[in-house]
Amino acid sequence: MARQKNAAGFRNRTVVVGVRLEPKLRYLADIAARKHRCSLNSFIEWAIEDSLKRVYLYESGDVNGRHNRTVADEVGHLWDVDDADRFAKLAVRYPDMLTHEEQVLWKLIRENGYVWRGMYHQVTGEWTWKTDEDSLIFDRLRETWSKFTAVAKGAANKATLPTWQRKKPWQRKKPAP
Repeated sequence: MARQKNAAGFRNRTVVVGVRLEPKLRYLADIAARKHRCSLNSFIEWAIEDSLKRVYLYESGDVNGRHNRTVADEVGHLWDVDDADRFAKLAVRYPDMLTHEEQVLWKLIRENGYVWRGMYHQVTGEWTWKTDEDSLIFDRLRETWSKFTAVAKGAANKATLPTWQRKKPWQRKKPAP
């Protein structure tokens, strides 16, 4: 069966997820799907989407003053078709939700001045930046994403990561003659 093309001319793509259901739950979901006059797959997709309205990412105000936000509320801020952008948006907003492997990757990104807008510190002359979404240079992150992920997985050396001018040129020590 050929997939239909969407308005932009691309084929619609879905991700296949294998889910184990206990026989009782499978039977009841099938009945609910019949009631909705749709396939079991469509019903499960609808049920997941509907449940996102009840999964709270934080409640009753956190340190940033955000209140009672659900996954559904945050979809516009968290979803992106690009892996690097999607990861960075999650990491900036919800660093506590990252897995250990993702925390390693995020630390590499946070500590790399090449991908951040910033300024040179007036006293030390060192490049400094804030790790927030407005300071992240997404184009640079996308361009170097494979390097960051390879280093985080241990498949590449840290020396492969992009470099940046850490100090203002006039503040760097000159080599001894």
